[in-house]
Amino acid sequence: MSTAALAIALAGTPALAQDPGTTVLQNENVRMDFAQVMRVQPIYQVLRATRMEPRCADEAAADEKGLAKIVGAVKGAVSRKPDPAESQANCEMIPVLREFRRPIAYDVDYVYRGTKYRSRLPYDPGNRLRVRVSVVPYIPPRKP
Repeated sequence: MSTAALAIALAGTPALAQDPGTTVLQNENVRMDFAQVMRVQPIYQVLRATRMEPRCADEAAADEKGLAKIVGAVKGAVSRKPDPAESQANCEMIPVLREFRRPIAYDVDYVYRGTKYRSRLPYDPGNRLRVRVSVVPYIPPRKP
């Protein structure tokens, strides 16, 4: 009689393996390997900065070439030292734009076991790229 009661009790509860909401997670098989890097292309960020710099009339004269440059050098050597206030009077502040490029990422083309891949990395990997290889069986979705 107790066997019959147990059979009736088990028939009333659904089995977990047959429950459509239950998912069985497979253990992941992971190993590390190396891929051959084919190409690395840096991705740059362009930074622009403007700063004010003095531009003096004396500097404009220094841009001259030839005889005027020699005469100016001799004249500067013979004459007295220039007054700082006098040289500041001939100066004007002009904006100077500077651009800086810095790499922020790298597009890497690599081959692993005959298949080509592309990834964006935060560093230049060099000739070899360490890759994480994971093998998990494919389990098709259940039909409702």
